[in-house]
Amino acid sequence: MAAGKPHKGAGHRQRLRDKFLASGLSGFHDYEVIELLLTLGTPVKDCKDAAKEALAKFKSLQGVMNASIEELCRIRGIGPKNVFGIKLVKEAADRYLEKSIEQRPVVSNSSDLLRYLNHTLRDRHREAFTVLFLDAKNRVLAAETLFEGSLTESPVYTREIVKRALEHYAAAIICCHNHPSGDPEPSRQDMAITRKLVLACRAMGITVHDHIIVGDSGHFSFADRGRMAQIHRETEAFDGGWNVYEDENGKRR
Repeated sequence: MAAGKPHKGAGHRQRLRDKFLASGLSGFHDYEVIELLLTLGTPVKDCKDAAKEALAKFKSLQGVMNASIEELCRIRGIGPKNVFGIKLVKEAADRYLEKSIEQRPVVSNSSDLLRYLNHTLRDRHREAFTVLFLDAKNRVLAAETLFEGSLTESPVYTREIVKRALEHYAAAIICCHNHPSGDPEPSRQDMAITRKLVLACRAMGITVHDHIIVGDSGHFSFADRGRMAQIHRETEAFDGGWNVYEDENGKRR
């Protein structure tokens, strides 16, 4: 660029910043939000075209925020330096929402939990399996994404979930994962995984309160739909024989 020659869109960046300082993100288009984030790491280059291209590729603001650094850097005008703003804000938002549910009884107050799950899971391009570890009062001790899978499935290892629950001294857990297809209805595999988790956790004195699946059209809660209660009944019947014994009068207890 020639010395003193203004870059494309000169003045536009300052107008975006002034608009944000005056009224926050109200009235911003999604591509303008992305553009504003890109400017954090781009001293002079115009970012509007790159922002629009990223939005077109990843379909939504959430999709852009959840895209990997490698995926974002394939967009013309986005590189290792100006991707910084996008990833910084995404990680800061994740931490803010995670902190908003920590030490809170999320079983009886699900609005913050669903806000956190929608932000962290909904627009991921691959399945991710997150576990919330709860204390005896159902307050969140920690939230961890333990597994990430392909476009269609996530390998879930029951032993690792139980191991992490014991390490957190958790009394209960809530399991959550996303469906990149957008449809939150549980698959046969989701049902099988939930049963396996309930049975394994039950043996260790840990309660599985819910399994929540997040999709574009909303979420599916095993607890809200009565599926979790059904699975608990099934597992109680399955392991009921373990606790049966006869007293001194020969009665089964």
